[in-house]
Amino acid sequence: MKQRTITTALVCTLFVQALFAQKQTPPAGGTAKDFKLSAKKEKSYPNGLKSTTVQYGAIPKATISLIIKTGNVHEGANEVWLADLTGRLLKEGTAAMNFAALSKKAAQMGGELNVSVGMTQTTINGSVLSEFAPAFIKLVADLVMNPAFPASELERLKGDLKRQLTVQKAVPQAQAQEQFFQALYKDHPYGRMFPTEEMINSYSLEMVKDFYNKNFGARRSVVYVVGKFNEAAVDAAIATAFSKWKAGPPVQYPPVTASPVSDTLMVERKGAPQTTVMVGMPVPTPDNKDYLPLLVTNSLLGGSFGSRITSNIRENKGYTYSPFSTVQNRKGSSLWYEVADVTSEHTIDALQEIHKEINRLQAGPPSKEELQGIQNYEAGIFVLRNSSPGGIISQLNFLDLYGLNDSYLTNYIKNMYAVTPEKVSEMTRNYIQYDKMTKVMVGDKELIRQQIEKQKAVPKAF
Repeated sequence: MKQRTITTALVCTLFVQALFAQKQTPPAGGTAKDFKLSAKKEKSYPNGLKSTTVQYGAIPKATISLIIKTGNVHEGANEVWLADLTGRLLKEGTAAMNFAALSKKAAQMGGELNVSVGMTQTTINGSVLSEFAPAFIKLVADLVMNPAFPASELERLKGDLKRQLTVQKAVPQAQAQEQFFQALYKDHPYGRMFPTEEMINSYSLEMVKDFYNKNFGARRSVVYVVGKFNEAAVDAAIATAFSKWKAGPPVQYPPVTASPVSDTLMVERKGAPQTTVMVGMPVPTPDNKDYLPLLVTNSLLGGSFGSRITSNIRENKGYTYSPFSTVQNRKGSSLWYEVADVTSEHTIDALQEIHKEINRLQAGPPSKEELQGIQNYEAGIFVLRNSSPGGIISQLNFLDLYGLNDSYLTNYIKNMYAVTPEKVSEMTRNYIQYDKMTKVMVGDKELIRQQIEKQKAVPKAF
C-alpha cells in the first residue's frame, strides 16, 4: 500500500512537471527560407493562347486550370451578373455532351470539372489522376470552344441567380460592400455588385451568346498544368485541343480610378443588434514598389488575428468578434479596408478605436519584436500558399494578371523581412489615412445618431 502511494505521488509529480514544461516559452522558430519557384515551361500558340506547366510534388495527380481574362468587369450597366449566367450555362455541357455526361467523364478521371466567374477572370479547372491529364485538357477545350448553351436550362439558372440575389441582398456585410464599392468606383463595373431582379429576367440566350462571343477567346487565355504528369503528352494535348479556338479579343480592361467619398454612408437596419462598419481607401497596386511593405503593414494593423485593431476592439474592448482588414486587388485598382460587425451601442466607439490605432501607427513605428512576429506569420502563410498545385497556379496567375516577373515570388520572403518598423509607420502615413476614407455603416440609424450626439461628434469625423 505504501509503495503504491509513493508510485502515485511520483506519477503526479511527473505529470505536473510535464504540464509546467508545456507552458514554458517555446524555442524560437527557424528563419524562413527564400521561396524557390519550381521550374516552369511557358509556351505561346499561333492563336494567342499561352500555357504554363510545372512539375510539382509526388502525388500522381495534376491540376489543370484554363483562366480567361474576362468576367463581371466586361458587363454593361444593365448586364450585371450576365457573366455569371454565361459561366453557369457554360457548365451545362458541350454540343456533344450534356452536364451529366460531362460530370461522369470527369469523375472517371478521378476529379470534377468546375467553372467559376469572378470580377476580372473566368476559370475552368479540375484535378485528375496524372494519366488522365491530357484527356482532361481536351475536355476543358471542348467545353470552352463548343458550349451547348441549352435553352432548356436558361430559366432554371436565372431562377437560381434570383434566389442568390435575394439571399445576398439580405446580408448586412453584402449591403455594406455594395455601398462601399459603388461610392468608390461610381459607374465603373467594379462599382456594380448586384443586378436587379428585372435585369436577370431580361437576360436571354442571345445575350449570353453575345457576351461569350465578345469576351471569350484564346488571346485572353492561359492554360496552367501543375503536378505530376507526362510532359510530352500534356504539351501535345494543349497544342491539338485548342488549335482551332478562335483568337478572340485582346486582353483589355476598362480604365479605373477609385474616388473616395468623404461623407459617411448609412444603410438602415432598424433594431439591428449589430452594425456592420466598412472603412477604407485606394492604395498602390501590386506593381508598385510599396505594395509588399503595405501588405506587412496591413497584417500588423488589422489583417491578422494578432493585429492591433483586432486586439483592441475584439480582445480588449469586446466590441466585435471577427474584425479584419485586407488589401483587395482588382486589375488596375487596389483598396485597403477594415470590416467589422460591431455591437450596435458601441458603433462609434469602435470607429474611434480604429481611428486611434491608425493614428498610433502613423505617429510611431512598432517594436522590432512586434514586427518580426508579423513577418514570421506572413512568411508561414506565404509558404502555405505555395505548397499545393492550386496554390502555385494562383501565384503564377497573379504574376500574369498584374504583369510581375518571377522575382516577386522568389524574393518575397527576403523583401518582406527587409521591411523596417519605420517603413511600416511610413506606409500608414502615406496610404492609410482615416480622414480620407470612405465609411459605410449598416445598422440602426437612430441609435448611431444618438451615439454621435452623445460624443459631440459629427458623421464626417468617423
